[in-house]
Amino acid sequence: VPKSQLLSRWFWEFLKQELSPYPGRAGTVARMVIAATLITIICMTFRIPNAFQGAIYALLISRESFRATLQSSLTILFVTAIGASYVLTSAWFVISFPAFHFLWIVCSFLLAFYAISVLTNYLSAVTFAIMISVGVPLWDRHVSAETNVEDTLWLCLSVFIGVVITGAVELISLRGRAGDEVILPIADRLSAIEELLSCFAQDRPVSSATEQKLIQFQRRGTSSLRRGLRRANYPPQYAATVSGAAALVGRLVDLAATFTQLRFEVSADARKRFRNLASNIAAIRTDLINRDIPRTVEDDTHEPPEEVVPLLSEMEGSVTLIYQVFAGSRSLSEYVSLPDDPPRSGLLAPGALANPDNIRFALKGCLAASGCYVLYNAVAWPGISTAVTTCLLTALSTIGSSRQKQILRLTGAMVGGFVLAMGSQIFILPYLDSIGGFVVLFVIVTALSSWFMTSTPRLSYFGVQVALAFYLVYLQEFSFVTSLSVARDRVVGVLFGLCMMWLVFDQLWGAPAGVQMQRAFVSSFRLLAQFAREPISKDRGIALQNSRAVGEKISAAFDQVRALADGVLFEFGPSRRQDLEMRDRIRQWQPKLRALFLMRIASVKYRLQLPGFELPEAVRNYQREYDACSADVLEKMADAIEGKPVDITVCTENTLEPLQRVLEACCSPESGRLPTIRVQSFIALLREIDQLTASLANEIATSR
Repeated sequence: VPKSQLLSRWFWEFLKQELSPYPGRAGTVARMVIAATLITIICMTFRIPNAFQGAIYALLISRESFRATLQSSLTILFVTAIGASYVLTSAWFVISFPAFHFLWIVCSFLLAFYAISVLTNYLSAVTFAIMISVGVPLWDRHVSAETNVEDTLWLCLSVFIGVVITGAVELISLRGRAGDEVILPIADRLSAIEELLSCFAQDRPVSSATEQKLIQFQRRGTSSLRRGLRRANYPPQYAATVSGAAALVGRLVDLAATFTQLRFEVSADARKRFRNLASNIAAIRTDLINRDIPRTVEDDTHEPPEEVVPLLSEMEGSVTLIYQVFAGSRSLSEYVSLPDDPPRSGLLAPGALANPDNIRFALKGCLAASGCYVLYNAVAWPGISTAVTTCLLTALSTIGSSRQKQILRLTGAMVGGFVLAMGSQIFILPYLDSIGGFVVLFVIVTALSSWFMTSTPRLSYFGVQVALAFYLVYLQEFSFVTSLSVARDRVVGVLFGLCMMWLVFDQLWGAPAGVQMQRAFVSSFRLLAQFAREPISKDRGIALQNSRAVGEKISAAFDQVRALADGVLFEFGPSRRQDLEMRDRIRQWQPKLRALFLMRIASVKYRLQLPGFELPEAVRNYQREYDACSADVLEKMADAIEGKPVDITVCTENTLEPLQRVLEACCSPESGRLPTIRVQSFIALLREIDQLTASLANEIATSR
């Protein structure tokens, strides 16, 4: 079969998978279209400029739950006020000095890109970036200061209208299923997996609805769960625990979706294993919905498993890891933050101010945006000022995801700008004579864009770019844009901004995602080794703060590895095969490493002697010795992944003697005065840590 034909088949199958409906998609698209259309009608009717801001926010605001929508709306309003205050206040100092004026613009771009890189709330960063990209160029015009101030305030009004209308639409259409935007999606995934396993346990065919549900969950991934977790404001340990469980559930979804493509005979032993696995998953799902801690369901099969069903053992191992993730944790209803717990920073990413990568990212973005600004002013072509907005909205830090989204940006800009916007000017607008006709056109384009936006991350950005290009052409004025030159300039500005981002991020400072992924994964091992040695300080307050800081860095490293792993798929070159192999291994190892991290969170409580986790001095001394040996194993695993010549098996053997001393100390008369359940929990925790560390070390050693 010719390659072109194979590519064509793959492309159409890809579109079919991405654009097929799933539960809730049509309703989400309908609400997006209604909100954006109402915003446009109001802004056009009352002649409010820059209506594109309100319309695009109607598409960007989260709709995963009403709580998420409300939080997103308030965030946009708050950050818009801050952005407007910054523009008005800083412009007052530089408006009369041309040299300072240019420096102010460059510094504003630098500040906007830096905010994108350091803020934990991406919507806040994007909102501030849009205010900078639209508000700062307003002050380049040769008009009175009063006019510039009025237009800056008009920007705020368009955003306010967009947020209020979007929130009202969501409130009116409030779904009956209110609740947690993290736990409920996890429960939905577990329910689909349980349905599949029950079919195998009862030896009946899997329904097509169950297959499609699992495939959709697999394509959508866990990115929405991670976003919801960041917004949920859970206690830190519970958030880390749920994050680990979400990653493991994502792994279970991948395995379950693979099961639907396999054909195998289900023996009586396999049916028992499927039944027990379904029971465990059902129990986990019930406990999570009730905000309780999952407890293991007793397994009634005691014979060694027959390896006749592929991937079944791996799925059982993932379920076991979920139980291990919750070991030593408490239910959300019982969780009370410790009095010495430092407050969790919700504004800046962990270590953001000290991370040089954030400075490099800001400098790269500033160079791209400033280059666009200088060039369009040098050639006296202000119509392409949309290039600056494009730069700020499409900033990326890795070449892998940049190439993926570069294709989506270019095609989206071409479709939204040239095909839909300019095509409408030529073939549709001459036949329209009222706002009603334009609203019909707007609804069609917005519905098309919104449907693409509700696809998986592989395609969703295409819809954003189509809407942005179309809105930038039509929603900056109060009348039909009949001049092709205006539409041409705005679309060219979008393409110009994309080219500058490609030049700066891909060509001048390209960072292969495969290299970054491996580097971040190795960093997570070394950080976990550092965490295993905590606490170093004898002051409990300082020790808690240090442990929390290292733990947040580990969580951030896990998220970075997963994001970079997605970017590797879109990188091509001589190292692509090796990068994909490393990606597969990392995706297999990371759930275990995350489970090990969560067990270490429980372990450090004993080292810190927190209330309910007190141990005798002798036990803690031996535990400190064991933790140091275990940390050395993690360091050696990091060295092995980097390709250094190390013998991991010798390191794992070195932990056996310290572990035995800890266990013997737990049986001493001094330990006998402690509650039995506390000693048993501590012993079980250490054994699980040792077994999981040894298992991970063995897998890494055999993969070399």
